[in-house]
Amino acid sequence: MDFSAITYGVAGSIARITLNRVDVRNAQDKTMLYELNQAFDLAARDDGVKVIILAANGPHFSSGHDLSDRSDVQDFQAVGNWGSFDKPGAEGRQAIEEEIYLGLCWRWRNLPKPTIAEVQGKVIAGGLMLIWVCDLIVASEDATFSDPVVAFGVNGVEYFAHAWEFGMRKAKEILFTGGSISAREALSCGMVNHVVPTNDLSVFTDSLAQKISKRPSMGLRLAKQSVNQSQDAQGFWSALQSAMSLQQLGHANNEIIHGIAVDPSGASIIKKEAKK
Repeated sequence: MDFSAITYGVAGSIARITLNRVDVRNAQDKTMLYELNQAFDLAARDDGVKVIILAANGPHFSSGHDLSDRSDVQDFQAVGNWGSFDKPGAEGRQAIEEEIYLGLCWRWRNLPKPTIAEVQGKVIAGGLMLIWVCDLIVASEDATFSDPVVAFGVNGVEYFAHAWEFGMRKAKEILFTGGSISAREALSCGMVNHVVPTNDLSVFTDSLAQKISKRPSMGLRLAKQSVNQSQDAQGFWSALQSAMSLQQLGHANNEIIHGIAVDPSGASIIKKEAKK
């Protein structure tokens, strides 16, 4: 397939999906998100692929959502069954965000094959969602992670896995302050599996993927499902849905106060963070 916002390739039993909007620090527009979905589906349906790596070109993994994206979700092939994308007010906005954020992330989290995020540089806001859906995360020593979008007047990014990824108190600190944490601190939280020198990042990730690929696909599938279902039994999916509802409350409140879905001062803060 021809992609414009990502690249896709398979070497042996390893598929590599790479974010490729370097000029905007891999900010995620709808084109990128739907291309990611197509690439994940290609890898999942290719019986020769055992492991999927999600990486990014350029110095930074992702600066989050592309705030300048004005494309219409109706221009893409929807993967969920929400519909009502053009409805006015909160109804249309929630339908769109359930589709392109929570819906796509949930699909990727439940892919039947092991996935590894290969992360360097800044991972801001929506960038977290892309790595959190992966089973393993390998980070370079220069990687940092942040979710500053409480400045928008909302609770956090739409795939609200913070408490599971950071632990409750660290999650609150990160959200309340909008600050970033280092790769080493993320490792100590259990969010990251390995921290490696930047120059070794791809080689280390490929080696890890090769080691995993030696296991039988059935065993890998069952192990992944078992761990995911353990998390689901803790209420993970229900918590994600609840947080999405609170996200919509935040947007509605901003519409009343500011006339737009986000606090405009927060947008300025996040744009500055993405450009640093």
